[in-house]
Amino acid sequence: MNSDINKQYIDIAGIPVLARTIAVFENCEAISDIIVVVNEADIEYCRHNIIKRYNFSKVKELISGGSERQNSVYKGLCATDESRKIVLIHDGARPFVSQKNIIDCISAAKEYGACGVGVRLKDTIKICDQNGFVTTTPDRSSLWSIQTPQAFTYDIIMNAHKVAIQSGYIGTDDLVLVERQGIQVKIIEGSYKNIKITTPEDLIIGESIARSNKDA
Repeated sequence: MNSDINKQYIDIAGIPVLARTIAVFENCEAISDIIVVVNEADIEYCRHNIIKRYNFSKVKELISGGSERQNSVYKGLCATDESRKIVLIHDGARPFVSQKNIIDCISAAKEYGACGVGVRLKDTIKICDQNGFVTTTPDRSSLWSIQTPQAFTYDIIMNAHKVAIQSGYIGTDDLVLVERQGIQVKIIEGSYKNIKITTPEDLIIGESIARSNKDA
């Protein structure tokens, strides 16, 4: 985005994206503790302008992340109390996750060990070669666009991260680390509102979602 401000701190309808995200988990009875992982340069800004400003009492740790998303998640896991049976991992730039999705994800993780939230694809997907020519068209009926939260038993996700580190593997999300261990992952239906704020267009959509949620 054409901004010097990290996307997580940009306001949507007057409230920073990250504050909106944390608030959903703060207000969810199924959540006991929150660990926030941000860039090292943002630690003090986040502490004063997000956590203290909005009085987030469930935020137990604010730590600096790593060079890759996966490294940041691992640092968050290392800061997690090992007695916690279920761990949820969520993108700070997804402020419109619902409490229902959080609770359903926790329930599925308790039953299956690993769970992610996703939505069915609306568009046809084409797989192309390096020159931009279509090589195949996969069956859309079995394809999902994966979101967060993603929930796991602590032992499963911690072990998956350690194995990935040992092998030098970098995945695009946390579910794939578990899949590599031969563990089945359950996907539950999410919401098309649960967008990740990445582009200027996402901010426009986010403003609309925020207004509709307020009016609901």
